[in-house]
Amino acid sequence: MTVADAVGRALADLGADHVFGVVGSGNFHVTNALVAGGARYVAARHEGGAATMADAYARTSGRLGVLSVHQGCGLTNAMTGIAEAAKSRTPMVVLAAEVTSPHSNFFVDQAALATSVGAVAERVTSAGSAVDAVVRAVRRATHERRTVVLNLPLDLQSEPAPAGAPEPVPPHVPPAPDATSVEALAAAIARARRPVFVAGRGARHARAELESLAETCGALLATSAVANGLFTGNPWSLGISGGFATPLAVELISGADLVVGWGCALNMWTTRHGSLLGPEATVVQVDLDAAALGAHRSVDLGVVGDVREVAAAVRVEPAPGYRTPELASRIALTGRWRDVPHVEESEVDRIDPRTLSARLDDLLPAERVVGVDSGNFMGYPSGYLAVPDERGFCFTQAFQSIGLGLATTIGAALARPDRLPVAALGDGGGLMGIAELETVVRLGLPMVVVVYNDSGYGAEIHHFGPGGHPLDTVRFADTDLAAIGRGFGCTALTVRRRDDLAGLTEWLDGPRDTPLLIDAKVTTGRASWWLEEAFRGH
Repeated sequence: MTVADAVGRALADLGADHVFGVVGSGNFHVTNALVAGGARYVAARHEGGAATMADAYARTSGRLGVLSVHQGCGLTNAMTGIAEAAKSRTPMVVLAAEVTSPHSNFFVDQAALATSVGAVAERVTSAGSAVDAVVRAVRRATHERRTVVLNLPLDLQSEPAPAGAPEPVPPHVPPAPDATSVEALAAAIARARRPVFVAGRGARHARAELESLAETCGALLATSAVANGLFTGNPWSLGISGGFATPLAVELISGADLVVGWGCALNMWTTRHGSLLGPEATVVQVDLDAAALGAHRSVDLGVVGDVREVAAAVRVEPAPGYRTPELASRIALTGRWRDVPHVEESEVDRIDPRTLSARLDDLLPAERVVGVDSGNFMGYPSGYLAVPDERGFCFTQAFQSIGLGLATTIGAALARPDRLPVAALGDGGGLMGIAELETVVRLGLPMVVVVYNDSGYGAEIHHFGPGGHPLDTVRFADTDLAAIGRGFGCTALTVRRRDDLAGLTEWLDGPRDTPLLIDAKVTTGRASWWLEEAFRGH
């Protein structure tokens, strides 16, 4: 057994069931060893896509994400996806082949690259310690919720390695929350008359505990964008807090006298640059990471601990809080964006994205997993397309890069093969990541790819256009994305009006043996509501 064999086999033994990547000479043997150990290898068309697939797979499945890349250029190609994963604290291991001679054309400082974007850099330093290095990388990824780049030097990979299975990495058991902090949180909740709980990424495993506590104290429930779907079906759910929030959610969250962020950063996006937090509101933050408390805004109380453990430990007397029959009726009637009336702005040759999104929500099966790219359009699928739970929405936007949405949906689709995958893209991000359409076709994924096509970089058009700036750099000729989709092997539709979506119904009723690409020509006259709100913070 060589070092490459030992590393791949050990990673498979430690739970790597899927590995995403692009294979070159430097990672050929270690990738084959992973496959021999039982992992499924998913070949991407670009390392950036592979990195995002691994990230999305980990987020949606709750399992370890694994990426395999070539030395030097393989890693640099993947860096945007790795940065997104690192900023999102995704448990992921990146196997990166590495040259150690600075005279090699493949040489870059791979450890520095990793740390520069917030990932952890590790290295296999000897044949005898190779398996231990894998165990250390997996432990850091899973226990610390970090993205770990494990560099595998080429000159070590062919050396003989000791036989033997790796020591198992036990499940992480978070420390018990501090009793004094829990009592202080309970006292704050007991004083509140209009409490709101905002759950984030760190609360996705704690729905039952949060709903139970909220029911006792009368709290309303909301999520950050990345936790969208966590409270689906709860009559007191306000949906997403922040820029994507409905008018009713804005009213109720800003009217709260207590806001508790559960595993939620309470950053500018979730709080609308702070405007959603009323001046008299008590603000509490609960997080496993002490460094996260108050990182984005000052808080009145910070509690270190696992969200599930803290919520279960809080004891308060029953109170009606924010919950009244009248409010329940308002939430039922206007609690979703699709229930908020709008003035139709569809044109002869372009469809209002609100009309498009509401109709998609009607037609697509409820059991869906939605991946969303970045851009002016992104609030529409995020706000209008209902998802069944927190595993039904994947939002790779910590780095705010466009071009990740298609790869995101591939990773999420492989994690949830029981659901219809829906990729929501802008034309800018869609064209940036379009190589992965071949991956969708090759894998036989029954995916619906919806491109909100405004023939430009919409965010920049709406940001700079009102100032009278020339927009030649951000506007493009209309692209026939449906024709491009057919070239990759997709079924494709061009949608300019509601009736054009009849083709979606036909596809859904058929065998779904090819992906469906919808080139939706959307109106270009205005910025989306969330973007208008975001501009106020710039």
